[in-house]
Amino acid sequence: MRVILKEVVPNLGDAGDIVNVKPGYGRNFLIPRGLAMPASEGSVRQMQHQQRVADNIRKKQLVAAEELAGKIKDVAVTIRKEAGEDDKLFGSVTKRDIVEALAAEGVEIDRRCLELDDNIRSIGLFNVPVRIHKEVTGQIKVYVMRS
Repeated sequence: MRVILKEVVPNLGDAGDIVNVKPGYGRNFLIPRGLAMPASEGSVRQMQHQQRVADNIRKKQLVAAEELAGKIKDVAVTIRKEAGEDDKLFGSVTKRDIVEALAAEGVEIDRRCLELDDNIRSIGLFNVPVRIHKEVTGQIKVYVMRS
């Protein structure tokens, strides 16, 4: 029996693969659990169409991510916080502070894209990596200054 996998099935294949399985395994396990669908001529064409549409969407997202990476390459933000004697901040600079400073510069990104391991707790220059897309990354310069 030929089936099209809808999800990754260990030891069988990835989503979108057309595989041959025993009829009982396909009818009693894969299809009822929504892991696969029968591979008829129409369903194969439908799956190929869905893959083409998904590829086009991924290409558009990649182009948009590359544009945003080029835009943020030259962006530097300044954040002013109160600090003590040893240049230690009273509080810290968080992802939200950085995103708000970027929005003031005209760059909109999601705070989950920032790869800041820990909040910034001192004065100085910090390069904050930004994962815009799984294939595109950039960096933002963050200047933390005493207010």
